Parts: sequence; C-alpha cells; structure tokens
Amino acid sequence: MIDDGYQPLVMMDSDGRFLEIKASTRECIKNPPILFSFKCITLQRFQKNINFPSRLSLSVRNQALEKGELAVLTQKDAVIIVDHGSRRQESNYMLNDFVSMFKSRTGYQIVLPAHMELAEPTIKDAFKLCVQLGATRVIVSPFFLFPGRHWHQDIPKLVAEAAGEHSGISYIITAPLGLHELMVDVMNDRIKHCLSHVTGDAEECSTCAGTGRCQLY
Repeated sequence: MIDDGYQPLVMMDSDGRFLEIKASTRECIKNPPILFSFKCITLQRFQKNINFPSRLSLSVRNQALEKGELAVLTQKDAVIIVDHGSRRQESNYMLNDFVSMFKSRTGYQIVLPAHMELAEPTIKDAFKLCVQLGATRVIVSPFFLFPGRHWHQDIPKLVAEAAGEHSGISYIITAPLGLHELMVDVMNDRIKHCLSHVTGDAEECSTCAGTGRCQLY
C-alpha cells in the first residue's frame, strides 16, 4: 500500500541550489523525473587491482558506530560526490549525470553532488542536506583523478567546516579515483569510441557533442 502522507521532497533549481517542497508519496512515484525524496533522486541532466593505502582516506567517526558497521553502507549513510566545479554550467550538469548513474547502479539511498568551488551546490550545502535527510555518516568521494592539493588540503578543510555545524555526524573522505585498474578500461573505451566516430562508425559522445573536437588534425 502506498503511503499518501505528505513528506519533504527536494529538487534542484537551474543554479544548482537545493529546494525543499512538499508532495505526497504518490506524487513522487508518479513524477520521478521531477521530484525526489531520500529514496529516489533525480538531478538536472547535461544532454547528451591497484589499491590506495589506508592513509589515503581521511575520516572522523562518532561513538555510535561500531567497528563492524564501518565497511557496510546503511540507510543512515550518505554519499557526496565532489568535483572541482566550473563556471561552465554544462560541465556542472555532467556531475549530476554521474551522480544519477552512480545511485542507480549502487542502490545507495542518499547520493548528492557537490562542487568544491565556482558552482552550487557547495560541499556545505550537500552536507547539510544529507543530515536533513537522516544521514548520520557522510562519505565524501572526490571525483578527482590524483591526490593533489585539493584532496590533501582544500576538500578536508571544507568538509570539516561543514561537519562542524552538525553534532554527532561521522564522515570520511575517500581516496580519489587514481590508479584503479578499471580506469584502464575507461580510457580504452574513450579511445575506441572517438576513433569509431572519426571513421564514421559512431556518433559523438555526450562530452564531445557539438564541440567539433573529436576529429583528426
């Protein structure tokens, strides 16, 4: 049976700000492209084994979490995927697309985008919304390739400031994408697709579409 009671739902405006509205559970199910709750997120879209050592994860935990719970995501966990942020809004929309793909593939309940700078939502915005949606532990995952200054300094500082406004919330900043063996497959796929486009066997991908960059010089 569908609970038709009213609950807070969230949507994102054209500037990337989170807006809270009221709608019934039935509306959320009927109109998934527009509305999302902590169980279903829809974001604005842009058209279309080498492991890091444990020291490459920065974390803070509260007393409520037992050791056995740390490696398992629960309904009280939230994931924030952070990129650098761009003045080019189309680039920011691509993070929204990735967040949607990540959430649908993993099944995690709360997954939100955030930009380190230059665009909204900020890390502070996303962290606050995670708490409002019931999270007691926040996993901040940088959408960066290597652990440079942003991972060592800027992101930890911004996350600590955001967490400081919410008592009893644990967080961890995971390693960046780095030298994961699956990155080889990603790069190889990009190369093959671009070469296929050059030979006329494939359409432009959403990244190159309309730019005219995918060509031989």
